Amino acid sequence: MPVHSNLKSVIDEKGISIRQVARETNSHFETVRMLYNDEMNRYPRELIGKLCFYLDIPINKLITVTPLEKDEPVD
Repeated sequence: MPVHSNLKSVIDEKGISIRQVARETNSHFETVRMLYNDEMNRYPRELIGKLCFYLDIPINKLITVTPLEKDEPVD
């Protein structure tokens, strides 16, 4: 998958726990945990917005897109 979450590195760098992020953004712990572990197939727009605002970061620091290889199929 060419889209990846950087939530782990961002909150680890800030010394914040997944539970604290979930509580302070009023988000489901399991959803935040999945984003932290880069296990999501779909990224909830509302959560992404809340996290960018809460962590005071631009979206491109939270989510990165890796270009596909020339012969790699698009799902």
